[in-house]
Amino acid sequence: MKNDIHPDYHEITVTRTDGSEYKTRSTWGSAGDTMKLDIDPLSHPVWTGGQQRLIDGGQLSRFNKRFKDFGIN
Repeated sequence: MKNDIHPDYHEITVTRTDGSEYKTRSTWGSAGDTMKLDIDPLSHPVWTGGQQRLIDGGQLSRFNKRFKDFGIN
């Protein structure tokens, strides 16, 4: 194995959206840094069962208008 080609693997602290913390090892940041999460299993709709919303930027409307006669709802 070659020397000095691998990233430093060290311990960091991860802070969740509810303020809870845990320690893990990572190549992110420096030893002792804290990674603050904006989205985690406590807040993301995929894990919490939240409702999905379609944000129509125009493409969905154009698609529906173009293919309305095919009877696809």
